[in-house]
Parts: sequence; C-alpha cells; structure tokens
Amino acid sequence: MTKLNLTFACLDYDRTRAIQDGRVKPEGIDLNFLALPVEETFFRQLRYQEFDIAEMSLSSYVLTLDQEDPPFLAIPVFPSRYFRHQSIFVNSRSGIEQPADLAGNRIGVPEYQITAGVWQRGMLADEYGVDLFSPQYFTGGVETPGREEKITLDLPAELDIQPIGPDQTLSQMLADGELDALMTASVPSCFGRAPDVRRLFADPKAAEKAYYAKTGIFPIMHTVVIKRALLDRHPWVARSLTKAFAASLRIAKEDLLYRSALKVMLPWLDDHVTETVSALGADYWSYGVEPNRHVLEVFLRYSHAQGLAKRLRTPDELFAGAADTGYTV
Repeated sequence: MTKLNLTFACLDYDRTRAIQDGRVKPEGIDLNFLALPVEETFFRQLRYQEFDIAEMSLSSYVLTLDQEDPPFLAIPVFPSRYFRHQSIFVNSRSGIEQPADLAGNRIGVPEYQITAGVWQRGMLADEYGVDLFSPQYFTGGVETPGREEKITLDLPAELDIQPIGPDQTLSQMLADGELDALMTASVPSCFGRAPDVRRLFADPKAAEKAYYAKTGIFPIMHTVVIKRALLDRHPWVARSLTKAFAASLRIAKEDLLYRSALKVMLPWLDDHVTETVSALGADYWSYGVEPNRHVLEVFLRYSHAQGLAKRLRTPDELFAGAADTGYTV
C-alpha cells in the first residue's frame, strides 16, 4: 500500500520528537515534519493553508469554525499547555496592585484573539471579578512593530480595542508608561530592563498552583488541525495521527523519568517532576476529549463571552470523529 505523503508543521517539542525523528511512524503516512516557530506556523496555515497538518492556536482554530467553509478539523492532541498568570506584566506607576485594579486601564495584547489572552481574561473575570469590557485594549507586536490579527474579527461594539502605531511596540509602551499592563504569551524585553515593569503576580508559580487546586485547569494553548479536504478523502488519517501523537507523548513521559543519565539539562529534574506530579497529578499532560472536557468547556465559554466565538460550542464539535482510538476485542 502506498503511503500518503503529508507535511506537518509544529514546534520542536519533547512530546512530538519521537514523530519528528522517526521512532514513531503514523500508520499509512509518510510524514514530512517541519520544525517551525509557532508564530510562523500559525501565520502560514491561517493565511495560506500551506500544510496538510499543523499545530494551531486553540483560539484561532475555534474562530475558523465560524467561517462559511471551515478549512480545518482538529484532533484532540494538545502539544502546548501553559499557565499564564506569569505572563501578565504591569507598570508600577499605573497604580495596579492586584488583579481587580486592571479594570478601566490600558492593556496591551499582541492580538485580542490569541489563546493566552483568552485564558488570561477569563481567569481574571472568574477569579477576580474583572469586567473584561472595561479596559482599553491595544494590539500590536510585543517586540516588532506591525503585528496584526491573523483572523478577521467581528467584535462587540462595546469593546474598546485599537491597534498601536506602525512604529510602536507593546514592550516599549509598557516601559514608557503608555500602557498600564501587558497580557502576552512571552516575557517582554522590558521586563528586567525597565525598572517600573514587574509581573502582576509577584509569585506566579504559587498563584498558578492555587488556581489549579481550585479549578482543575491546566490551560490548553494549542491543538493539531488537519485540512478538511484531506479528511474528506482519507478520514482514517485522524485516527492514525492521534495514535502516533499518543505514542510520542508516552515516550516523552518515559524520558522525564529516566534517571541513569539526565536527558535534559536540569540538575534537579527529579525534584521538579515530583513537585509537578504532587500539584497536578501523574497524568497532568493528557490528550483526548474526555480527560480535557472541563478545560475545553471553560475555554469555549471564555471565547464566546469575550465576543470572539459566535456561538457557544461543545468540545465534541471541535474534533474529528475518526480520531477516536478506542476499540474492544
């Protein structure tokens, strides 16, 4: 049987590396793995649909489902998860001392629809009562001018959001006090350089552990999408890929527990793994709809409440039915 030649774009993660280096081969597929930065993958896939399979922002993917002819269908594989308390920064001159103080202030976001921002705003509303429509939002590049939304948005009129100038960056605006806060997915260059810039949460790790203990949420950032046209012709591809990603994830977990020699350059890796399992449980990084149903439901509620998704979807609507790998004998 001739294998399908397919191209997959994704960051070089430990949980996908066994697919990348060929230790795990998806059944019936000859996979060309392109290890690309996530921003490049998202831009090229959303703008030009260059890849058969791609890592994708969960938020961007959900928004494509509102299009007249949605181009992608996801499988319940989540290569990126991240607590985002640590990615909210403030200028100390703004007077912001606690999360509730963000209301009515000037907040920078790279794009309003990015997954990190959806989680951050939702968390602030649920846990601290922040009115998400009260701030002024400013969009643009964190370090490089000219960033635009990757997807055309139809936002509520009561949302105050505008792009920054063509020569401005969010990082510099925060340092200069032109922004009161910045919600992003990375650490801006002004942090550690500008004396007035600090994290909103002084101890983000403690805040994130407390958040998980209360909500059970380890936020999903990215999923994996497949072109619908490909699945229309070869629906089995979804199951084949899902099985391969699950196998690659198992290998990555085994590598974290390998102790004859350290496979990663962390001298106290064992302590870190033990602490993580103690806080999040042994299966803290899982694939599939059911183990992640609550997390997905909360995200979908956030996307709709923030004026992004046009209707409130269920987790089952997001994923290819043929991705189910369960069977009995």
